[in-house]
Amino acid sequence: MQAWLDSLLALLALPQYGLSTVFIAAFVSATLLPVGSEPVLFGLLRLNPDMFWPAIGVATLGNTLGGALDWWMGYGAHKVADKYAHSKHHVRVLAWLERLGPKACLLSWLPLVGDPLCAVAGWLQLPFWPCLVYMAIGKFARYVTMTVALLYIWPA
Repeated sequence: MQAWLDSLLALLALPQYGLSTVFIAAFVSATLLPVGSEPVLFGLLRLNPDMFWPAIGVATLGNTLGGALDWWMGYGAHKVADKYAHSKHHVRVLAWLERLGPKACLLSWLPLVGDPLCAVAGWLQLPFWPCLVYMAIGKFARYVTMTVALLYIWPA
């Protein structure tokens, strides 16, 4: 079993498979599923440090597209949620998000609240393209910061 796992990890670390693995992990981690993409990105960069910027770019793209999926899910959920009453806290948070507009999507990188924030942006029907740009900026900044920090803590 260990030999199989070692060969699978070695295969996924190859540049031709590593970037697609990073993309899938980043995409899935941006959805509401509790998956983190940073370990996959870090593992690839530990084995292939020369792929820093391409890996950051692929992770950002995958995570941003996952955020876009969250936006569309929120947009679709808006139709269903109109039937239900809102709590005072819920109304306050929605008012805050409406006031910030698409810039609120800069916070899409935050753990636990970032991905639902993208869905709420869609639910509020905030403009899609500006939200996508702000998501990409926030997610890019997170990947660069997290990866540099991890590589600093555990140098090759």
